[in-house]
Amino acid sequence: MLRLNNLSPAKGSRKNKKRIGRGPGSGFGKTAGRGHKGARSRSGYTAKPGFEGGQMPLHRRLPKRGFTNLFKKEYTIISLVELDRFDEGAVINKALLLDAGLISNADSSVKVLANGEISKALTLEVDKISQGARDKIIAAGGTVKE
Repeated sequence: MLRLNNLSPAKGSRKNKKRIGRGPGSGFGKTAGRGHKGARSRSGYTAKPGFEGGQMPLHRRLPKRGFTNLFKKEYTIISLVELDRFDEGAVINKALLLDAGLISNADSSVKVLANGEISKALTLEVDKISQGARDKIIAAGGTVKE
């Protein structure tokens, strides 16, 4: 019967710690499993990320393509479906979108896309708007100011 006094771990689940540099009898004496000479045998050795032992690293062997536009403008995307929650005749600007939680900060540029339908006449004051969204808002009786 299994009791607290005769509990033991499963066979092979527990191993003794490898004791390095403790004489020839251990099998890890002398060079302590580090081999002879070279950076890896020294104390304090740390390989830099991407270092391949002196071989030209992969990130330098691969060709570089394209470029990053430093002047790219990022927009926070808002769908028409999300604007349908506001009251009829509301003036929708960054402050209102921030209060509603649709944008995370007031400095971000906002673009409205024509995803879904809108049933209320709203006045939009945003940075950018797609042509489809503009048409749907005007068709619902709203106005757009950029």
